[in-house]
Amino acid sequence: MTAPATDPQTPSGEQDGVRLEIDGDLAVVTLCQPKRRNAQSPAMWRALAAVGRDLPGTVRVVLLRAEGVSFSAGLDRAMFTPEGIPGEPSFLQLAAAGDKELDDTIATYQEAFTWWRRPDLISIAAVQGHAVGAGFQLALGCDLRVVAEDVQFSMKETSLGLVPDLAGTKPLTELVGYARALEICVTGRWVGAAEAVAIGLANIEVPGAELDGAARDLAAALLAAPRNAAIETKALLQGASGRSFDEQRSAERVAQARRLRDLAGIGD
Repeated sequence: MTAPATDPQTPSGEQDGVRLEIDGDLAVVTLCQPKRRNAQSPAMWRALAAVGRDLPGTVRVVLLRAEGVSFSAGLDRAMFTPEGIPGEPSFLQLAAAGDKELDDTIATYQEAFTWWRRPDLISIAAVQGHAVGAGFQLALGCDLRVVAEDVQFSMKETSLGLVPDLAGTKPLTELVGYARALEICVTGRWVGAAEAVAIGLANIEVPGAELDGAARDLAAALLAAPRNAAIETKALLQGASGRSFDEQRSAERVAQARRLRDLAGIGD
């Protein structure tokens, strides 16, 4: 049953397996189809994209979590069948589409995975159990990852004859490096919690019973920082890989000038 938002200014509610709760400057997004291990569908992706579009401007931190034993078992396998998911294009129909239609469709799907890295937000994924394919890429869409000790990441797309196309390849490569990202994707093997922390894929591993509390503690610590300073710092770090050392030093100076003037009350 879909619960509509009760207040148009606070878009809390549940839609297509996605629940949104707003608590001041914290938004909690929950995948809430645990009986289906939070398998993903285009409808779920549209709901996730809508959350990103409709978040109040007061939100500073977004926590992504999931109900049940698995964060997400990945794409709903019905997409692979000739019948597909009712009301959605099957893979066979997508394959037969023209180049622009196919490109536009995949771009629409990607919208669910990209807004988590917006410069005005910091996002945290709390991940337990299986995070497979699209589930792995959704966790990668967030800035930070807190994992339960039972977590198992796997990028299964290549094993199915596909490629990871939900905006996960760049963050994975940035986190673990090209060679390890290639090995993880092409083999489709499982990456457990200890390895995920060791290779930089996850920030912290905790017992499953402590996952939600640890993620919320991290959210509280992030919210303790002044908003504008956090935004400027995130922008500096996000752009660092694309700048030379001298370009990064220059970006630091420009950002610090803005902060100093803002703190002095003489900013724009």
